[in-house]
Amino acid sequence: MSSRIPLTYTKKVLELFRNPKNLGRIENADAEALAGSLACGDMIAIYLKIDESSERILDAKFESYGCAANIATASSLTEMIKGKTLKEAWEVSWKDVSNELGGLPFVKYHCGILAVGALRRAIRAYYTNKSKPNWIPQELTPEEKHAMEEEKLLEILAKKTQRMATS
Repeated sequence: MSSRIPLTYTKKVLELFRNPKNLGRIENADAEALAGSLACGDMIAIYLKIDESSERILDAKFESYGCAANIATASSLTEMIKGKTLKEAWEVSWKDVSNELGGLPFVKYHCGILAVGALRRAIRAYYTNKSKPNWIPQELTPEEKHAMEEEKLLEILAKKTQRMATS
């Protein structure tokens, strides 16, 4: 018998896990980013199609490898940002995503942080060869740092694995 206590997810989390919205890739996306968590194994890729003149998000999709909360937060986030300007989308917090889902278990907050981190990285990537607006902070946000820290750990782990395989 397992000693694990099952997580209590809201109906909305379970519905979006079973029937995610906006699942898939946008070919020729205007912006995209990947974020992953070594701690839990979750990964999210965010793809955005953007109207250049208004900087409005025309379409948002995601790919996910992860738990129910990971899939639900990415699905909910993509629904929340469609039609918003990039600035409005940037201002969406992981708490907004959690609230939209009716809440997340405490141990799953990182899924919302990961989704928002991927979104902010995609928005930052959109401005790579453009003039960056003043509403994007110079320093990475905590959500972006979380995604970057996990990515660095994955790179270290991959290098160690390669060394062990060739030894």
